[in-house]
Amino acid sequence: MGDSFDGKVQAQSLVDIVAERIEAAIISGALEPGAKLSEQGLAASLGVSRGPLREAIRRLEGRKLLERTPNIGVRVAQLSLVDLNEILQVREALECLACRLAAINMPDAEIAALKKLLDVHEKQKSVRENKGYYQETENLDFHFRIVNGSGNERLAHMLAGDLHYMLRVYRYKSGAQPGRAAQVLNEHRAIVAAIETRDPDAAERAMHEHLRHARRHVEEQLAATGDTEPRVVPKGRTRALG
Repeated sequence: MGDSFDGKVQAQSLVDIVAERIEAAIISGALEPGAKLSEQGLAASLGVSRGPLREAIRRLEGRKLLERTPNIGVRVAQLSLVDLNEILQVREALECLACRLAAINMPDAEIAALKKLLDVHEKQKSVRENKGYYQETENLDFHFRIVNGSGNERLAHMLAGDLHYMLRVYRYKSGAQPGRAAQVLNEHRAIVAAIETRDPDAAERAMHEHLRHARRHVEEQLAATGDTEPRVVPKGRTRALG
């Protein structure tokens, strides 16, 4: 009985690890939008069997990071700039509300932890050199913590679900904009300061200003490129981790 229980935990942990590795590759761009996945190649590069890999793929399909097409297979999901702009509009409305609620409901200990998190971010080499601002896991995700600190479970579910995973891909790329890292860190500190003073109006304004910069970048890209459709990956192209 005990051995059987231990085995299930290990098997589930392997799926978690595989899903995290593939998700990280999607977010960083190692697996590009629209790229077709090779199960054989992925299994070989990750050193796992097809079983855990397929379960991890199903999990990432549920997060809308992968999409399956009949007779074609699994590809990395892709968004047009128009799609992304619409998602950012929704995110802006919901996260500003979450930040407002966090100023009211977030426990003092969580606010203190949020301040320490920014100290950790400040020590990242990419941030010190003002070359990039990356948050690789949910435990390091500034926005994720504020959403959870809002005290509104329905709001947290909306922002921590599909929207959260799709936005992580964009945020990794936006965090790599030259010269943006220092500005993002300052904006994050302003948000925490407003939450700490328990000022909902100031917290909402600070978050709105922060997210407005992100959406403005997308709007500038739309104006410059006129891109309204997802990018098309050359036919037959597949990717594996390695």
